[in-house]
Formats: sequence, structure tokens, C-alpha cells
Amino acid sequence: MSAIAICVNPMSGRDVRRIAARATNMTHEAKRDIVARIAAGADSVGVNEIYIVDEPFRIASMALEWMPLRAKVVSLGVELRHDASDTERAVQAFVSEGIAVVVSLGGDGTNRIIARSAPDLDLVPLSTGTNNVFPSMVEPTTAGMVAGLAAMKRFPDDSAFGVRTRAKVLHATFSDGDSDIALIDAVQLRDDYVGNLLPYDEAKIMRILLTRALPDTVGMSPLGGLVSVVEETDDFGLLVEIGDNKESDTFIKAPLSPGFFKEVAISRSQKVVLGEKVTFEGDGILALDGDREHRLANERSVSMSIRRDGPWVYDVGAAMRYAVAEGMMLRPSQ
Repeated sequence: MSAIAICVNPMSGRDVRRIAARATNMTHEAKRDIVARIAAGADSVGVNEIYIVDEPFRIASMALEWMPLRAKVVSLGVELRHDASDTERAVQAFVSEGIAVVVSLGGDGTNRIIARSAPDLDLVPLSTGTNNVFPSMVEPTTAGMVAGLAAMKRFPDDSAFGVRTRAKVLHATFSDGDSDIALIDAVQLRDDYVGNLLPYDEAKIMRILLTRALPDTVGMSPLGGLVSVVEETDDFGLLVEIGDNKESDTFIKAPLSPGFFKEVAISRSQKVVLGEKVTFEGDGILALDGDREHRLANERSVSMSIRRDGPWVYDVGAAMRYAVAEGMMLRPSQ
């Protein structure tokens, strides 16, 4: 039996940043359309089961309720607390059913929770969030096909053909023993507070550690990427120190949120190889993939390193090209 799961964050793409910036509002109906297209793609290649979880907006269940699918739709009940932990319990429910391939609908923060809950998953992340670097903007129909073929074990296990890559993960260990992860960025902010959802104030950014520094994205990644590009396939990250407008600083104008540009002073940047430790000290807030969840203080610092031990992430385009080259799309005449 081959099975995939579709993990939907109902709140992704709907936070307050749509007021403060120009980000798109991702409606529940738009997500239902995406779920339906994923299911159609997976069903077309012959996957046997499609797993979803019950959630209050019935995004996945309404999308699939009347679809003429050959695959069986299995809906799992999970305890709902109407916060980020719902995603964690959904992933744990999928894993307990033996599901190894998940298509996620969310942003960097959603996928961070998935990676923290099940780092060995095969993941096809689709972007429905705000500042999205980790998930991709790809057609859900073909993403569903790739997920289905992955569940049927039609792709090679290694990364030699570029079909999938094991994600880099930023591991954060606090001096009091707590730990957490990020997939894209860890940012130290001054004069901020835990739980703030507004776009970053550039004057409050102190330093950033990036697993990817890309100039064609928004958020923290281009603050590094407009200086020095770091790809997901590179075995290093980038540390960026924000300056205080000295003549020696380098100035860039970067999109901190969609359509929301600010000029930022960069005092220095340096590559950080996998496994190298970086410490953030001093008073402030540590944001991981945009989520301001941790407070730093003079007596509470954080040591971080980047390792390649996250989920296996599929490149939908490369996977489809591999499938064609291997003749997977050809069917004998009836």
C-alpha cells in the first residue's frame, strides 16, 4: 500500500503582516483548491491512500469530499488547541500511521514545526505562508504526482539525481538547556517582544544566521543573499552582522516582507560551515523562521550550528524530469 499525507496549516498566509505589508491573503477556499489538485496528482499515478486530519475549517475534508478518487481518503482526528502545536500533532498522527511522504501547505514556520516533529520525512512543501523560503511556489497537481511516486518508492533513495535533498537545519541550544530548530534563519532582535507578528523593524535587527541566503526571496534571507548567495545545496550558511550606519558599513535596500522595503546597514558577513558553532549573546529576542518565541538575556545565550539532518525535500521539477527519463509516465495501451 502506498500513501501520502496532506498537512494543511489553516492559519498560514492570514496573519497581521497583511496589514503592515503587501502580502497576499491566502483564503481557505484557495487552500481547498490546492488540496484538491494535490490529491488529483497523487491519484493519477496510482497512490492508494491519502491521509488528512480533521480541523475546524474543514479545508482538506471539504476539498476531497466529492472528488472521484480511486485512492482512499483517510481522515484522522487529533486534539486541537488552535495554535502551532496542532501541526505537530497532525504530523505525529501521520507518522503513527506509517506515512513517510507529506505534502505541506504553509510557510517557513509551518515546515519548521514539521521538521522538528519528524526530521526523517520525505517532504513536498508548498508555499501558502508569508515570507516563504523553504517551501516552493510550484503547481500542486505535479507536486501531488511527485508525492505519489515518492510514496510508491519510484525515486532513488540518495540525492545523486537531484530529485531530493536533505534539508539543512539550524540547531539552537540555549544556555539553560532548552533547544529548538530553524530551517532558514535565526535573528536576534533588540527592544522586541515574544509573540510579535509584525514585520521586523530594521533598526531592531542585530544579527542573523542563515541556512540559505537568496537574493530572489523576501524576509531575512535576502539580507544575506544581496551580499553573498548561499544555496540549499551549499554545505555552509551565512552569518550577517547588522551595522549602525557607520561609513564602513555596506547598505542594501531589501524586502523585509512582500512589497515592504527597508534600507539596512551590513557591518560584516561570513560563511559558517556545517557543524561550526555560532553564539548569540546579550539582551534581546531570538526569532526562528520568523517566530519570536525565545528571550535572550545576559545570563541566557544561545549556541547554534547548521547540520544537514532535516527532512528529505523533493524538487518537483527535477523529480518529474527523472520520472519521464525513466519511463514512469508511459502506460501500455489497454
